[in-house]
Amino acid sequence: MTENAETGSTPPAGPNAPAPDDETLALAEKLFQAAREGDTGLLRAYLDAGAPASMTNAAGDSLLMLAAYHGHAGTVELILQHGAEADTANDRGQTPLAGAAFKGYTDVAKLLLDAGADPDAGTPSARAAAQMFARTEILTLLEA
Repeated sequence: MTENAETGSTPPAGPNAPAPDDETLALAEKLFQAAREGDTGLLRAYLDAGAPASMTNAAGDSLLMLAAYHGHAGTVELILQHGAEADTANDRGQTPLAGAAFKGYTDVAKLLLDAGADPDAGTPSARAAAQMFARTEILTLLEA
């Protein structure tokens, strides 16, 4: 697994939605960067104000995927509390749980599992990533 979450961002939009303006794109990028950096305070302000917890960037990475991949447990918890789906895969079929398993973030993996993440969803699945990279603590969680 490799991260491709650093390029481009677009807020969710339907097929007939107008293209977002520069200000909207800048705000979206600010939120994606906050997820990468674990800036829970900034994200809380915008999520509480109605920003969608399910928004994705141009690579299909959600706020949850970025927070999980970068190991920010508090940020993952916040995004889940605002309605993000634990198993939402990016455009490469990777789930937040697989990202956490790949990077070895046991605390993040536990939060995602508690939120209903499927260890066998995605490509590679979290189980496969944990096995591939010998993440024994995460494998133990997945087997529980």
